[in-house]
Amino acid sequence: MDRIPTIDIAPLHDPDHADYDRTVQQVMDAFTEIGFLSITGTGIPLETVAEVRTCVQAIFGIDESAKWDQAITRENYRGFIPMGFFTPNDGSGKADKYEGYKLHCETAADSPIRKDCALYGPNIWPREVPKAGEVILGYWAQLDRVADMLIGALESGLGLPERQLRDAFLQPMTNMTLLHYPPQSPDEGGYGIHPHKDTDALTIIAPDPVGGLEVQTRDGGWITPDCPPGGFIVNIGDMLELWSGGRLKSTPHRVVNRSGRERYSFPYFAVPRHDVVVAPLLDPLPGFDRPSVHCGHWSAEIWRTNWPDEEAHDATPELGTLSD
Repeated sequence: MDRIPTIDIAPLHDPDHADYDRTVQQVMDAFTEIGFLSITGTGIPLETVAEVRTCVQAIFGIDESAKWDQAITRENYRGFIPMGFFTPNDGSGKADKYEGYKLHCETAADSPIRKDCALYGPNIWPREVPKAGEVILGYWAQLDRVADMLIGALESGLGLPERQLRDAFLQPMTNMTLLHYPPQSPDEGGYGIHPHKDTDALTIIAPDPVGGLEVQTRDGGWITPDCPPGGFIVNIGDMLELWSGGRLKSTPHRVVNRSGRERYSFPYFAVPRHDVVVAPLLDPLPGFDRPSVHCGHWSAEIWRTNWPDEEAHDATPELGTLSD
């Protein structure tokens, strides 16, 4: 497949819908061949996405000194990510040209799960944008519903027992990254985000109108998703590729912003509960040989190795294969 299909997933809202099985097959075809698709029929209004985009723009419009006051720390990977701070996880290449704001599944400070895993906790919401929490968490809840629907379709398409995958997302480690990419000049090297594969299970993103997202095809070329207004781009991450024994494809992608305009995005990363161990649920395809991963350890290593002075080691899972 050398293009990214657009699929109306409205039939997935109702498993008894006459077109449910056909839509499941369309989703499976896209995710097994290229690992990406554009979706419509989510039920999320255009106005909701526009409100989130305005909120994200306001967050990155905050004074620089205030951003540093609310920046991520090694102890709490939540808040502002300074421009050019992170490099590829293996320490190679130039710093990515974006600034970010990291959010995790909102967890009360006194929640019992925090005793089991220190990665859970309350978010830092920017003081200068008082409605940010309300706006983003409302959108997040709608994406949770869409992710649940898509993962349910994958259970059906892979022939897995009902809820075998979805139950792994009770008290999940799902997270979002708000992103701002300044324009790159036509002759400027480097990336907004370097070529990588997502290390989560499933990613959902409302595409920015300025473009910049590029997806690698099986022959090594790069294509741009064609997503209609009101649609979303969805891709498979390494966890679902592993669960499926290599059937679902986690595909390299990158961001290059040469539009001449500011680019904003706010991807949603579906990640299972901290104690879930991801291993093939079906016999792996020939040549697919990946070790199982513990979601809590995997997540902790991703965040640890994002710091420029940290290195991966033998206990670090494969962290988003680079491909250029």
